[in-house]
Amino acid sequence: MMIPDVQSTQDLRNTPINQVGIKDLRFPIRVHSQDGTQSTVARLTMTVFLPAEQKGTHMSRFVALMEEQTAAIDFDELRRLTGEMLQRLDSHSGKISVSFPFFRQKTAPISGIKSLLDYDVTLCGEIKNGEYAYRLKVLIPVTSLCPCSKEISQYGAHNQRSHVTLSLQCSADVAIEEVIDLVENQASCQLYGLLKRPDEKYVTEKAYENPKFVEDMVRDIAVALRSDSRVQAFEVESENFESIHNHSAYAVITYPS
Repeated sequence: MMIPDVQSTQDLRNTPINQVGIKDLRFPIRVHSQDGTQSTVARLTMTVFLPAEQKGTHMSRFVALMEEQTAAIDFDELRRLTGEMLQRLDSHSGKISVSFPFFRQKTAPISGIKSLLDYDVTLCGEIKNGEYAYRLKVLIPVTSLCPCSKEISQYGAHNQRSHVTLSLQCSADVAIEEVIDLVENQASCQLYGLLKRPDEKYVTEKAYENPKFVEDMVRDIAVALRSDSRVQAFEVESENFESIHNHSAYAVITYPS
């Protein structure tokens, strides 16, 4: 008995769909890191362009593609995977977005004790008009200390944990660790998963000696990024969770603006 393929039937409304597919597919993957490969669990959104005359896309093919995925995800592999998706769905344009927690082992500055710290990462590959675009987004938690508070206070200064989110459009591979290092080097101090008392003394004093407004954070990061030829465009935003207010300080730079 022939089972009808309703998705492939003709639609008469003369209305194409820019992106159609599946969203928030939770799936185990491996990603490349500077230390090798890392296993994690991702949430994927996979979509393609649907022409006006086609009633629907074949949703199961997105999942089938991931079931066959064995290679670790990086710049080149995501490009190949996006192209394979378009072939299977018979479309000229499409996008794959992969979001996952990325863990990095960090060494405490004085005791040398090792611990893991997590970062939220999104990789996005898109083919449109025959061209491939790659985007990398990383959320990096850091410490910021207020220069004004330090200047006007007889002792001490208020500091806070900050979330710096860096989104890059890249022409070549940029390692996740490179993005993390760039941001952490521009903060008042970086964070660690585990600290002993000598480490706590060190990070507190380091932040005090390196005060940064939210404006300083995004400007310093933007200056560093503009010298990287692999970065075609970027957006850097910082949200400082104020310790003396019930609101956040916030700044964003988009390049090119």
